[in-house]
Amino acid sequence: MTNTNVQKEQESAVLLNRRAQGVTEVVLNRPDKRNAFDDVIIQQLISAFTEVDADSATKVVILRSEGKHFSAGADLGWMRRMADNSQQENLDDSRQLARLMDCLNHLSKPVIGLVQGAAYGGAVGLAACCDIVIATETSSFCLSEVKLGLIPAVISPYVVRAIGERQARRYFISAEVFNAREAEQFGLVHIVCDDIDAMNARCDEMLKQLAQNGPEAMKAAKDLVFAVSQKPINSTVIDDTAHRIADIRVGEEGQEGLNAFLNKRRANWIPESN
Repeated sequence: MTNTNVQKEQESAVLLNRRAQGVTEVVLNRPDKRNAFDDVIIQQLISAFTEVDADSATKVVILRSEGKHFSAGADLGWMRRMADNSQQENLDDSRQLARLMDCLNHLSKPVIGLVQGAAYGGAVGLAACCDIVIATETSSFCLSEVKLGLIPAVISPYVVRAIGERQARRYFISAEVFNAREAEQFGLVHIVCDDIDAMNARCDEMLKQLAQNGPEAMKAAKDLVFAVSQKPINSTVIDDTAHRIADIRVGEEGQEGLNAFLNKRRANWIPESN
């Protein structure tokens, strides 16, 4: 493949689809490569997530892929290049992947991940960083790094929080494939559907559910989870949570939501079609 063809393929590897009513899709679009990603695509994903995070018209983000598989993880060509690079070059490269995971994990909008087919290696990290994950019965997951003599280092904080230390110790070490029902049991996946059509229909239902909620409240609720997760319930945490609810009650959206509820009317952020 010529450099021009490689560039064209990478330019279209990540798509932004603006849907109606405040929903934006970030789409991995390399179905012929099982949506594997490399350093260029990682940067494109960072740019896409940064753009939607700053877009006031976007209320909810969907992360999905074209084709039969969500993502096979790292691209083979990228891994070959990394094997020949220096320790410093590998460190710089890994920091970009870490930046992607952090960007997705802390996105200020709710993120729905749609997982079909295989989600291997770094793709498990992407799923772990989504707020809501919907998969199909035939979806499969694998933390396959040790098969290559590597470790899932950069994605580990997010995956361990999603599936727990006990399951992480097994699957980080064994590189076993686990199915969607097991992923649901572990906490990586929230909803398992029969097939892709059912997954898309369930996503539409979730979008309608989220459209009823205050956008700023959803952002604040996500921040709240990060603020209290794995923290001791002490006076600092208690005082922080009290301040959070007091601040949001007197805020514009909180006032609108309370007034709408008390007056039995639709809040101003809910679409007419909902």
